[in-house]
Amino acid sequence: MKPRNYQLTEKSKSLVRNKIYTLILIALVCFSCKSPEARMPESVQSGSFLKESAQRNKKLNALEQKSIAKLIQSNPDNDYIASESGFWYYYNNKVSSDTITPQFGDVVDFDYETSTIEGTEIYANENRTYVIDKEELFTGLREGLKLMKPSETVTFIFPSQKAFGYYGDDNKIGTNVPLICEVTLNSITKKND
Repeated sequence: MKPRNYQLTEKSKSLVRNKIYTLILIALVCFSCKSPEARMPESVQSGSFLKESAQRNKKLNALEQKSIAKLIQSNPDNDYIASESGFWYYYNNKVSSDTITPQFGDVVDFDYETSTIEGTEIYANENRTYVIDKEELFTGLREGLKLMKPSETVTFIFPSQKAFGYYGDDNKIGTNVPLICEVTLNSITKKND
């Protein structure tokens, strides 16, 4: 028996091509309409960075507290007061007769000097006008000004987290530097209600 020689006609070839194109098109439509799948994360964070950072901050805070306590003990003539906000202060000049303290939106004019707790001067005889809680000022000084009356002079000791913290002031105060600020409140201008 002689094998048959199958030859496709042009019409058959066209029909086969159309079927192949149709199958490819159906496959593309089926696979391209697939909804996106959630991907697994490439790496899993264990939280160790945050734990290590918290431990570093606790150690730093403990060292600063020890330095501040040593400073306070070395100056027994000053009557230091611990604020609720986490800093210490004493009055160089206390005003008993006046009861006015700055409130939100009041404008205060004050002079201040800043040094490290070792006594190295950073800023001397600076004058500033500040609107309470409406302008930029580091946390400790902002809270300290609210405790003062006009004509008072107060010396504040701020741990670094109440001063400029990790970032410093981008000028003379570096990272994690506790500060001593001697502040004289010159005047309070009450906001217009």
